[in-house]
Amino acid sequence: MSPVFPMLTVLSMFYYICLRRRARTATRGEMMNSRRAIESNNRALPINVEIVQYAKEVLDFSSHYGSENSMSYTMWNLAGIQNVYPSSGDFTQTAVFRTYGTWWDQCPSARLPFKRTPPNFYSQDYVELAFEDPVYPTAVHILETYHPGAVVRVLACSANPYSQNPPAEVRWEVLWSEAPTKVNGPQARQFTPCIKQINFPTNLIRLEVNSSLLDYYTELDAVVLHGVKERPVLSLKTTMIDMNDIDEDEDEEKDGGGMESLNKQFSVAALKEWPTNGYFDKLPYELIQLILSHLTVPDLCRLAQTCKLLYQHCCDPLQYIHLSLQPYWARINDTSLEYLQSRCTLVQWLNLSWTGNRGAISVSGFSRFMKICGSELVRLELACGHFLNETCLEVIAETCVNLQELNLSSCDKLPPQAFNHIAKVGSLKRLILYRTKVEQTALLSILNFCSELQHLSLGSCVMIEDYDLIASMMGAKCKKLRTLDLWRCKNITENGIAELASGCQLLEELDLGWCPTLQSSTGCFTNIARKLPNLQKLFLTANRSVCDTDIEELAANCTHLRQLDILGTRMVSPTSLRKLLESCKDLSLLDVSFCSQIDNRVVLELNASFPCVLIKKSFTQ
Repeated sequence: MSPVFPMLTVLSMFYYICLRRRARTATRGEMMNSRRAIESNNRALPINVEIVQYAKEVLDFSSHYGSENSMSYTMWNLAGIQNVYPSSGDFTQTAVFRTYGTWWDQCPSARLPFKRTPPNFYSQDYVELAFEDPVYPTAVHILETYHPGAVVRVLACSANPYSQNPPAEVRWEVLWSEAPTKVNGPQARQFTPCIKQINFPTNLIRLEVNSSLLDYYTELDAVVLHGVKERPVLSLKTTMIDMNDIDEDEDEEKDGGGMESLNKQFSVAALKEWPTNGYFDKLPYELIQLILSHLTVPDLCRLAQTCKLLYQHCCDPLQYIHLSLQPYWARINDTSLEYLQSRCTLVQWLNLSWTGNRGAISVSGFSRFMKICGSELVRLELACGHFLNETCLEVIAETCVNLQELNLSSCDKLPPQAFNHIAKVGSLKRLILYRTKVEQTALLSILNFCSELQHLSLGSCVMIEDYDLIASMMGAKCKKLRTLDLWRCKNITENGIAELASGCQLLEELDLGWCPTLQSSTGCFTNIARKLPNLQKLFLTANRSVCDTDIEELAANCTHLRQLDILGTRMVSPTSLRKLLESCKDLSLLDVSFCSQIDNRVVLELNASFPCVLIKKSFTQ
């Protein structure tokens, strides 16, 4: 055979690899032609015409600044066409997440991070959007109207939320991801990340955000999905291709991006036979354990397939004392939990937040896992776990006898009666019920039996009828309470505040943001200042009645104050703020946005006099 034929074969293979690489990384202009059209009246379109769609519906999200009974600052504003763009500024018609910056991690309620979190996992919040028609995406436009730069990942899902027949397997594909970056200025922009091509049509897009580098809340107005009905043909144009990139991507495909073949990696069947264990036989067991403690979960699974010695080390339950599966939420299912059972018999911290949705984890699969692995659990994170039901909470209460921290944030599918089981976990010290349907009877029972509570979040819990009664029970039973979140509590009055301040004098953090029934004229804020001298964080957001007297009482009594939010008050003068800043030497965050007496000139003067304090002043233009 002529030597030219092997060479042609090699060149053909190289060309094929190049085409595959271009399918993943080519720019939108290289992948598709520029013809576009908006589909209307459901008429059939040529396959080379691009469809442009705005989000039809918001399916799920992890948090939002707004109320559950309103549209202002809520994620639901992302449905439909833009309301604000291209204007810049703070507008109620946009979607806003609950937090920004790093101050959230510096307050008394902050939780310790999980070890072994992959360095490329930056996501803090998410929102999932449904579109009318499944398409092969060619572009995603994100209209950001205030403090842009929070989006760090865009994903597409193979499941059609409007289909009557759910698929046997749900796939999520990352269209684009990047580390958080600082954007200069708060002005509006259209963000169009360079997305990769995928091999299935989608009408479900997920945005994940990280707001840690932002100077204020990011605001999103709309998301526009561009795509075509038929899978596009690859462009045959040639470009410079980095051979290192090809190698990396080929490895990613074999590994499934680190987690695609996670269940296979958990399996013992993949174990390889090696004649010796190399130099690892000479190392002490403890030293190998220490080395392996720096690996992520997928890396442990890969390493376990190399030899029997390392398999034993990688399966040692001591490697799984702290286990966070949140970074791998898209790949975790019943099979994953089954393979992990034997390794997690000693697990103390477990993070299953964001996992298991759309049928990935069943009630029976979760229950089996908890019955085997829950006895040593101290901390359990289940935020946005929409697979949870009453049976799951019953199993947690029965098996997790040592549980001290339980996070059910945004588990808004849990029925109200399910929360009654939490009262059986008398060892609880931290309970997060943000955006849940917990009702008054269940919450009173929890407060009565969980007297060790130190951290409690009831933000946006709209099913509670009488917060004064709840506050009275806290004051009587929860003497160790250190942090309390009552964000958007609609009916607490000065009576409840009086009971709370008298009984919970160890409070260091109190969030009363957007509580409209509290009025300064009743003395409720003065009462807080005088009876809670340990306060480090106090949020009185959007309470128009906060006045100079309240600020001066805080200056006189709460000298440890670090964070204060009085956004929206009309009654506070620059003089009282200066007294506060002079008295509270540890103050690091002061939000005076929309305070009518505090203009930009005053903020500049205060910033010059107190450079260690971050004084926030929002604007609308």
